[in-house]
Amino acid sequence: MASEYESVLLVKPEVFIYKIPPRASNRGYRAADWNLGEPTWTGRMRLVAKGNAVALKLEDKVSGALFANCPVDTYPGVAIESVSDSSRYFVIRVQDDNGRSAFLGLGFGDRSDSFDLNVALQDHFKWVKNQEQIEKEKVEPKKELDLGFKEGETIKINMKITKKDGSEANSRAAKSRVGSGILPPPPGGLNKIAPPPSAGVRQSPTASPAHKPPQGTGTEWGDFTSAGSQPPAAEQNTTKNANWVQF
Repeated sequence: MASEYESVLLVKPEVFIYKIPPRASNRGYRAADWNLGEPTWTGRMRLVAKGNAVALKLEDKVSGALFANCPVDTYPGVAIESVSDSSRYFVIRVQDDNGRSAFLGLGFGDRSDSFDLNVALQDHFKWVKNQEQIEKEKVEPKKELDLGFKEGETIKINMKITKKDGSEANSRAAKSRVGSGILPPPPGGLNKIAPPPSAGVRQSPTASPAHKPPQGTGTEWGDFTSAGSQPPAAEQNTTKNANWVQF
């Protein structure tokens, strides 16, 4: 299994180990209280992970022999703790095979080395947290979202109406025309309707060829040119006999 393999997260070729006095108060450790000019041990540091477990190993530079082992269960935590007066020094809790533990001072020659240790530990425990979340979701199904409408909730949709000729009309404008009582024009445009005749002018009936007035009277319609004049009695009788409408 992949969890049985040991992976190296970080390697620093030179670190410094110090014997530190017991903590005097709850204010934290101070690197100034150590004898920084005379480290107890100098060697290589390796940060390794095996599954979810991670450990800081102090080894000899040449032979690789293990000097001390620091299991890290959480970070930040008791296993690796920063000092209060410097970013290059830490207090680590080392353990032997019998479970006995001791606290030692760990120092780096450059601040970038201590920064790398911080980032490597944070990334590892972030990965562990994500793996735990994935396993939890496998056991407990993910809660589905309720996308239904609650009581009293509504939805508003702005639709466009497409006419037969391919043009689009806004539904809001169409609703406003219907609501105001104005009907939209029929498709294809309006039919042209001739205006009604004027109230003061009467149209003369179309005379058939048999009832045309005689030629040479000076006008085609003869006595019908005046709307207010009355035709002679003889013409009235002729008109009645011919079923003409009397004006």
